[in-house]
Amino acid sequence: MLDLNEVAMFVQVARFGSFAEAARQLRMPSATVSRRIQQLEARLGTRLMQRSTRKLTLTSAGETFRERCGPAVEELIEAGQSHVSGSQEPCGPVRVAASASFFEYFEMEWVTAFLDAHPLVQLDFVLSDVPADLIADRIDVAFRIGPLADSSYVSRRIFASDAGLLASPAYLAAHGVPGTLQELSEHECLTQPPETGSHAIWRMQGPDGTEEEVRVRGRFTSNVQVALRRAACAGLGIVALPAVLTASEVATGQLVPVLPQYMRAGRGMSVVYPSRQQRPLAVSAFVDMAVEKLCLQEWLPLASAEPA
Repeated sequence: MLDLNEVAMFVQVARFGSFAEAARQLRMPSATVSRRIQQLEARLGTRLMQRSTRKLTLTSAGETFRERCGPAVEELIEAGQSHVSGSQEPCGPVRVAASASFFEYFEMEWVTAFLDAHPLVQLDFVLSDVPADLIADRIDVAFRIGPLADSSYVSRRIFASDAGLLASPAYLAAHGVPGTLQELSEHECLTQPPETGSHAIWRMQGPDGTEEEVRVRGRFTSNVQVALRRAACAGLGIVALPAVLTASEVATGQLVPVLPQYMRAGRGMSVVYPSRQQRPLAVSAFVDMAVEKLCLQEWLPLASAEPA
């Protein structure tokens, strides 16, 4: 028969990826947590975790066991925290994954107001332009710009924001303004590193809704969108970025539209969850605040919070 305390300890260790952090959250010695997990593995007759001095990872059996037991344990923990706090007030940690440029448009004042309103919540931001693995990185919610890859994650579109072509006035004065989409292949274009070869492919949607492809290249590439924006402002080439990242530069004249009849469609923002299980109040509260703030911004004429 399984010991529910051992199951709860396992879920916490899996969530935090560390015996030490789980022990701190559980307020007990790390050695005790490790010993109880070993006892759980013995009861199940299988190894749930691979341990090393630097890393802790779940085995395939551990992943399956966590998926089966994790939501129920998390719900019990949340219920206990709510009972201790004497209300249904949001509480606990919220681990948020977003692009490296997230705080270029997400105001820190919003975070401050949210934390002031919810003193029992902690926010942990994981920022990278490489999409996080929500399960392996223990992410509660992710904000992603652009088309979503097929996955088992649960997502909903927050807003649509097509990416336009932009360049600095200095670049256009020196190199001319392209008159057609195919002329982009003759210009310096600022792209993410191509997956193969020396050219990147931009898929653009014309005024009639049809899509066209153009092969582009340039001497400056980066996997970080903020770097591409700064390179465009410095006159290094033409860039395709969503309005959420370029509204300020367009308003001040640092960047101007190029071939405005063409857009890179599907570059809006979505919120992504690791599963359909009931989400903690703290996660729901943060997402509700973020969606409300983002959808009120002037750079989002098409803003809409589409249902899940």
